[in-house]
Amino acid sequence: MEQALEFAGNNLLLVGGFFAVLGLLIWTEAVRKLQGLTELTPAESVSWINDPNAVVIDISPIVDFNKGHIVNARNLQPSRLASPDAEILKLKEHKLLVVCKTGQTAISAANNLRKMGAANVAVLKGGMAQWRGDQFPVTTK
Repeated sequence: MEQALEFAGNNLLLVGGFFAVLGLLIWTEAVRKLQGLTELTPAESVSWINDPNAVVIDISPIVDFNKGHIVNARNLQPSRLASPDAEILKLKEHKLLVVCKTGQTAISAANNLRKMGAANVAVLKGGMAQWRGDQFPVTTK
């Protein structure tokens, strides 16, 4: 314990930076929980995807989407979700799983869907990177 205090005293900037990053991480996770978004792991999302009323919305850039995506996923750019057209508004009646490359940008897209009235929205935790890492199937068609 004494060595830890000595280290902290000798490295105030480093220790301060650590606590700042830790605080931001805790704040980010708290905001995420308060928003009420459902985050599903790839394994949890399989039953969601298999529901006939579910739609997978992949907001990845078209180049990334064409490299591989979840079967039957629809590629929609986030700008279309921010100002929805008639096609997007029809989606709000479905269960929606929002997917991106890492799971970070899907959160704001999911919030836009909730603002337009979609009640059943989830985000793929870890995005396509986690989906592939867990060795779930992807398609390029």
